Amino acid sequence: MKVTSLPPQKHDPDRLSVFIDGEFRMGLAAEVASAANLRVGDMVDEARLAELERRDRTWQAREAALRLLTVRPRSAVELARRLRMKGYGPDVAEEVIGRLRALGMIDDAAFAGMLARDRVRLRPQGSRRLANELRQKGVDDETARAAIRETMEAEETDDRELARRAAAKWKPRAGEERQSARRRLHGFLARRGFDGETIREVLDETLPDDAFE
Repeated sequence: MKVTSLPPQKHDPDRLSVFIDGEFRMGLAAEVASAANLRVGDMVDEARLAELERRDRTWQAREAALRLLTVRPRSAVELARRLRMKGYGPDVAEEVIGRLRALGMIDDAAFAGMLARDRVRLRPQGSRRLANELRQKGVDDETARAAIRETMEAEETDDRELARRAAAKWKPRAGEERQSARRRLHGFLARRGFDGETIREVLDETLPDDAFE
């Protein structure tokens, strides 16, 4: 079998149409064709065409991954999950993530640190909830704990201070009784992942007895 033509595709000049013996066989990324040194006049067999298709599939997965990363940074597990949702197999996703990790475009520690800083600065919540969020995004426990610890140290804060900041954004209702207000504030802080001891201390600071006299 002979490659008889490799014209750019009309609607996507980054891709070529591969014609074998005068008939269209496949679309192929120009980058893949160049890396494989594919030329008009080359003799090819089914094995080489199958390999080109595999490389093109990996190229498409890489492009999909890069688009996802332009929206926001992601952990390796999270990115692999999204690629599988788009129909790419585990082997393809693993290969793409390996390449992006080697280029420094995927770094779970950096991702965890960025997310932790964002939450600490903009959306105060407890370490427990933050660790859970990182785990849900595919960050392993050790990396998550390290990111939270380092962020707390860098920002010179802790769960108690974050709970105070969160509580400062909460207001009791007009005419609300103390116990009702405390229950609502307790739930507010608990949903943000603060532990019981921290919540009790902040409750006493925020809603002391004389605040309702």
